[in-house]
Amino acid sequence: MTTTEAIQLLEQFRAGALGRDEVLRAFQAAPLADLGFAQVDTHRALRKGFPEVIFGSGKTPAQVVAIAAKLLEHDQQVLVTRITPEHARALRRKFRIAVHHEMARCVTIEKTARPKRPGTIAVVCAGTSDLPVAEEAAVTAEIMGNVVTRVHDAGVAGLHRLLRHLEMLQSANVIVVAAGMEGALPSVVAGLVSKPVIAVPTSVGYGASFGGLAALLGMLNSCGSGVTVVNIDNGFGAGYAASQINALIAPVAG
Repeated sequence: MTTTEAIQLLEQFRAGALGRDEVLRAFQAAPLADLGFAQVDTHRALRKGFPEVIFGSGKTPAQVVAIAAKLLEHDQQVLVTRITPEHARALRRKFRIAVHHEMARCVTIEKTARPKRPGTIAVVCAGTSDLPVAEEAAVTAEIMGNVVTRVHDAGVAGLHRLLRHLEMLQSANVIVVAAGMEGALPSVVAGLVSKPVIAVPTSVGYGASFGGLAALLGMLNSCGSGVTVVNIDNGFGAGYAASQINALIAPVAG
């Protein structure tokens, strides 16, 4: 059940179109769908504002399709992250409206597009090699009802590439910054804006980057005010958090 569906039930009850027992049965329905290999949380959207997200890595294409089908019985949107080409093909065969975001390694399915909030989330990517993580954040924020602007290949090795976007960055409500190597870019961005900055360390770099650990530690030790840090390569977590912040600043109209 989504928040919208819950509101509609209550409004129908108030208008006399539904009886008390019907409304109670709807709210008392089990919030889990047991698929044997998965317990699908069908009330996630009611609690969190967005349905359960499917983490594709480690699941078979058939499992991902089955979970997505169950979610679509209850909700209007589905987001599947960390997919393989095999996952994407299976989802697109089953759901014609499925969209494969190849760079982000995600699939989105929307029966009805969510209305967009008036605020903007900026997603800044340090280097082209960081794009998969940055795009995961951007796709996540977009399907959750946000307007997203992207800045690609704007790392500290050429600071002028970032500064040309300064006006846009300062007008955004939240900024997600994905960077590997030494992970310096979030600190630079935080020093230029008054908005929350969500730093995403990526596993991009040479040997001493230790698979993103160097970037993670650099971001955790940032001297920039207002920087928070998610896990290595967790673009999804950054996009989700950015959406939650933006929802407080700019709720959907109506």
